[in-house]
Amino acid sequence: MSRPLAGVKVIEMAAIGPVPFCGMTLADMGAEVVRVDRLQDAGLGFPTLPAYDVMARGKQSIAVDLKRPEGLAMVRRLMAGADAVIEGFRPGTMERLGLGPDVALQDNPRLVFGRCSGWGDTGPWAKAAGHDINFLGLSGALAALGAEGPPPPPLNLVGDFGGAGMHLAAGVLAALLSARTSGAGQVVTTSIAQGAVALMPMIYGRYAAGDWTLKRGDNSLDGGAPYYRCYETRDGRYMAAAPIEKKFYAVFLRLMELEAEIDPARQHDKATWPSTAAILERAFRMRTQSEWSAVFSGSDACVTPVLDMHAAPLHPQQQAVGAFVRAGGYTQPAPGVRFASAAPSPGPLPEPGQHTAVVLADLGYAADVIAGYVASGVVRVAH
Repeated sequence: MSRPLAGVKVIEMAAIGPVPFCGMTLADMGAEVVRVDRLQDAGLGFPTLPAYDVMARGKQSIAVDLKRPEGLAMVRRLMAGADAVIEGFRPGTMERLGLGPDVALQDNPRLVFGRCSGWGDTGPWAKAAGHDINFLGLSGALAALGAEGPPPPPLNLVGDFGGAGMHLAAGVLAALLSARTSGAGQVVTTSIAQGAVALMPMIYGRYAAGDWTLKRGDNSLDGGAPYYRCYETRDGRYMAAAPIEKKFYAVFLRLMELEAEIDPARQHDKATWPSTAAILERAFRMRTQSEWSAVFSGSDACVTPVLDMHAAPLHPQQQAVGAFVRAGGYTQPAPGVRFASAAPSPGPLPEPGQHTAVVLADLGYAADVIAGYVASGVVRVAH
């Protein structure tokens, strides 16, 4: 059986961060995603060889000069036959190109126009550059992460991917459902800054209730509590301990053989946290990560080894659920959502411009016209 988004066509304007992540997510679900690449690398983000650009998997690529009217006409034609467009330029860029939602929805009233900016559409910083930790800095999230000292950058998982990329994908899917029933497309907007804030409802709620302090490393989920942090083992590795609930904490203490030293009734008493942490630190250093993993394996103690990117794909649990796949000659994360109708099958990684001729032919351009555009530099075809 086909994947759920089979037959859905998405145009992705090449970008970094949330937009390619969103496009990958939609492609993993079966959508036909055509990425509109520039003729030359824009110099954004980190240079990545196409063979290792995992977020490009399953997409087609057409390389177009958007400074040429012929190139803009191609992209406009692409949008006219698509179900959705996703773009991550600074506010106003698509409008200046003549590819904004006012034009696109006039050409295609059913189109879903998904937009993701850094700071949002308005405000004094709307057109300023930034990256993940900049947007997290204004959300309240970065200030709440980690122990005392400078907040640690949480890779770009919170703002780019969890905050903006996932919200953009969810918004586009919701608008696609609406378009199918109403016949009307619409503009869907999010931003990295807005998406990061949107991940914080529980923490802001606890702060409002007086159950969360502004001091980093002083709370139940930021490493302040001894029952929710990582501990070093005898071999210099780490175990992640998270027995939050009373019944799981009891199992944890029993397997740690610390029932006589730590009072489970005072688990949430902050006055006991320093002494409890010291006991646990000493205990965890008595065995290796492998030894502790054997102790806790399959239990309700909520303790797991902290594995690096080499070891994680080899863990029996990850292998059992197929969390990783071997593709392109290396290991990469498998699609994160599974459907009963189809097995996850991440597609190949395209070279920028690899599908230019095919996509243009599908749009109705004759072979000699395509060849002329290639010769004049309007488009590029990768070989």
